[in-house]
Amino acid sequence: MNKNYYITTPIYYPSAKPHMGHAYSSIIADFFARFKKIDGYNVYFLTGTDEHGLKIQRSAEKLDKDPKEFCDEISKTFEDLTKTLNLSNNDFIRTTEDRHKVSVQNLWNILEDNKQIYLSKYSGWYSVSDEAFYNEDEVEEKDGSKVSMSSGSIVEWVEEESFFFKLSEWEKPLLDFYEKNKNFILPESRRNEVISFVKSGLKDLSVSRKTFSWGVKVPSDDNHVVYVWLDALTNYLSSLKYPDVNNELYKNFWPADLHIIGKDILRFHAVYWPAFLLAAKIEPPKRVYGHGWILSGDEKMSKSKGNILDPLEIINVYGLDPLRYYLLKEVSFGNDGNISEEKLENCINSDLANNFGNLCQRVLSFAEKNCSSMIPDHNFTEEDLAILNSITDTDKIRTIIDNQDINQYMNFIVDKLFASNKYFNDQEPWKKKDDKLRLNTIVYTALELIRKITILLYPVMPQTSVKVLNIFNIKENLIDFSSLKNNEILEKEIKINKLDILFKKIDK
Repeated sequence: MNKNYYITTPIYYPSAKPHMGHAYSSIIADFFARFKKIDGYNVYFLTGTDEHGLKIQRSAEKLDKDPKEFCDEISKTFEDLTKTLNLSNNDFIRTTEDRHKVSVQNLWNILEDNKQIYLSKYSGWYSVSDEAFYNEDEVEEKDGSKVSMSSGSIVEWVEEESFFFKLSEWEKPLLDFYEKNKNFILPESRRNEVISFVKSGLKDLSVSRKTFSWGVKVPSDDNHVVYVWLDALTNYLSSLKYPDVNNELYKNFWPADLHIIGKDILRFHAVYWPAFLLAAKIEPPKRVYGHGWILSGDEKMSKSKGNILDPLEIINVYGLDPLRYYLLKEVSFGNDGNISEEKLENCINSDLANNFGNLCQRVLSFAEKNCSSMIPDHNFTEEDLAILNSITDTDKIRTIIDNQDINQYMNFIVDKLFASNKYFNDQEPWKKKDDKLRLNTIVYTALELIRKITILLYPVMPQTSVKVLNIFNIKENLIDFSSLKNNEILEKEIKINKLDILFKKIDK
């Protein structure tokens, strides 16, 4: 079994500082990366910034800045966000780096050598905001301007010499690829969207621009720069030192296991990207998951609408792990999610303070008073084993993860938290002081439940989970998902370390 795992976030476009949508994608990717790590995988986790294109050039010009200077400043805010979000990424790539330019130009040369690129003239609609070309039937009139029907972004008419990729030749191969790899695009609704789009007919794709200069030069004609999406998508290869396909990174991690992206860039990842790769005789990634938008009110967040939710502000008030937990639990993965401070506060109070935090504090407090803060002896009953064994089916949990069913995973955790609190209540250890072994067994069982649930929570709330597992002297590098199968990890008479209050209830 291959125990290597390559996961990526979208390659973020740094035309403005990051918002909650960027944070959401990154947290999702980090969740899967951390789970795979504790399940024994060698994980490679990539994020970064896409820094070329007309939109960047114009944004820099407005501020009277050099495009590279502008990108340096904005890209740093994205790199800083990876640290603020406590991401476990291995690499942060920037498309302005030389290593990336080498990869892009190499891929271009292969496509050209394979006669997949030709020179012609482009005339049609182009969105600077989306960095995307649109057909006539994808554009509508709105408020006196032509806009993209899918994104609402203003489009402008472009006529210029351009290199084209023979996308039309890849209509049937792509449909065959989707049929053979039914889980290449998830969720299913996105898969259906893509198949419908491809079946409607693919036209050759303009893959260079001549009217601006901010981008990777076309190797065969430096009057052109490579279209930003052919450029940007190649980051998934350039981080693995492509075109050196014999290096260990590339051999171990390509093809990528999972691209986490927003639904607005699905076409680029699920149509253009596999077509480029197939045309270059490179194996496509195994899966593209297009999640929904994080909404502010009923609208997608955007700078132009002035409805940006700043993740840094939320984290400063409520903390990082509560935000991670809330986004993973309350947003239906794959669908749009409307978030609010009120919902976040309710989630902190009900799930974190009253459920998880309460379980930890009451069990540890009882153990301190009645077991001298030591792991006690035990003699399990069927009732004890029943609840412990409800968290031993690691194969089932792995399947949930491999299906990217985050909500089922979170619901499983919440169910086990409620069941554990109920177990402790129903067993009433405070009434068992005359039966020391039974009292000890209840405490031991409750401590094992805390250990198991905290391991499950580690990909969700890593900082909090490390604190809780420290009570058992389980360090972060020793967290082992497979240990859930064992109901007796905790050793008798080992000291239980103190735990500060995890979550303070928010007064409303």
